[in-house]
Amino acid sequence: MTYQADDQRYERQPYNRSGRSGLKLPAVSLGLWHNFGDTRPIENSRAILRRAFDLGVTHFDLANNYGVPYGSAESNFGRILREDFTPYRDELIISTKAGYDMWPGPYGEWGSRKYVLASLDQSLKRMGLEYVDIFYSHRPDPGTPLEETMGALDRAVRSGKALYAGISNYSAEQTAQAARIMRELGTPLLIHQPSYSMINRWIEDGLLDAVEEAGMGCIVFSPLAQGLLTDRYLGGVPADSRAATSRFLSADRIDLDLARGLDEIAKGRGQTLAQMALSWTLRDPRVTSVLIGASSVRQLEDNVACVDGPAFTEDELGAIDKITERYTAR
Repeated sequence: MTYQADDQRYERQPYNRSGRSGLKLPAVSLGLWHNFGDTRPIENSRAILRRAFDLGVTHFDLANNYGVPYGSAESNFGRILREDFTPYRDELIISTKAGYDMWPGPYGEWGSRKYVLASLDQSLKRMGLEYVDIFYSHRPDPGTPLEETMGALDRAVRSGKALYAGISNYSAEQTAQAARIMRELGTPLLIHQPSYSMINRWIEDGLLDAVEEAGMGCIVFSPLAQGLLTDRYLGGVPADSRAATSRFLSADRIDLDLARGLDEIAKGRGQTLAQMALSWTLRDPRVTSVLIGASSVRQLEDNVACVDGPAFTEDELGAIDKITERYTAR
C-alpha cells in the first residue's frame, strides 16, 4: 500500500531551534543504530519509520557503520526512503556520521580527510541521496590534527553533499576548539551529539556550556542507558533482552533498586520510566533533541509520548538525584 503521511503530523511534537542556527529539530528524533540492519525484518523497519513520521519525528539519525553488517542500516533506510518517503524528502532531516571502524586498513576509520570524505560518498550511495542534512565527525581522532578533520567537514558542506556539520563524542575543550576552527573556515558547527542520561551526566561538567557558547545545538543519545532506564528490567533480565544478547550492555550493569525507585517517581507523574527518563534529558533548554531507538511501533509510540509529560517539580528532580547519585557517571 502506498504510504500517505498523516495530515496532523506537525501537531504532535514540539520543534526546537538548534543553537543559534535557523534549523529546528523535533524534540524526539529516531536513531537507526540497533534495529535497522539486515538482521531485522525490513517491513518492521518500514512500519517504525512510517509511524515516526506520522508522529512528527522528522529527523532520522544514522552512521556509516550502523546495522549488521556495517552499512546495512543506511542501505535499508535508503530503500524505504525511495519507496515511501520520496515525496517528503524536503520535510526530513537525515544525518550520518564517520569516525568509527568501517572498512579494513588504515583509511577505514578515525578522522583523516581521506576517510571522512570517502565515507560520506559511500553513505550517500547507500542511501541514494545527493546530500545529507547533517554530517558528523563521529569521534575525535587523537592521531589527526583537528584542523584536518574540521576541514573535511567544511569541504563536505561546501561541496553540497551536506547542509550542516556536526560533531559527536567530543569533550568540552575539543568542542570549543572545533567550533573555533569551523567559524574561521566559514562553516559553523550546527550541533553536538553526546551520550546523556540520568545516570550518565558527563555533559553537565562543561560540555553543555561549551555548546551554548559556540551557538551549537545538542542532541543526546543513549538517554535510556541501553534500556536500563526502562521497565524492561524491573523484574530481572529477560532472556531476549539487550542485556542478555548485546555486547553493548551486560547483565551485571542491571540494578533493580535503581530502576524500581525511579519507576515509582515516574508512576507519580503518570509516565512510564522510559518516558520520564526521556523527559528528564529534555528539561535543559540547551538540549535540542533526544535520540531514541525503537524495535517496534509500540515502543516508538510509548517513547515519543514523553513530550506530553508534565514539567518536573523541584521535589521530583531532587528525588531523582538522590536515587541516581551513586550510579551517576560524570
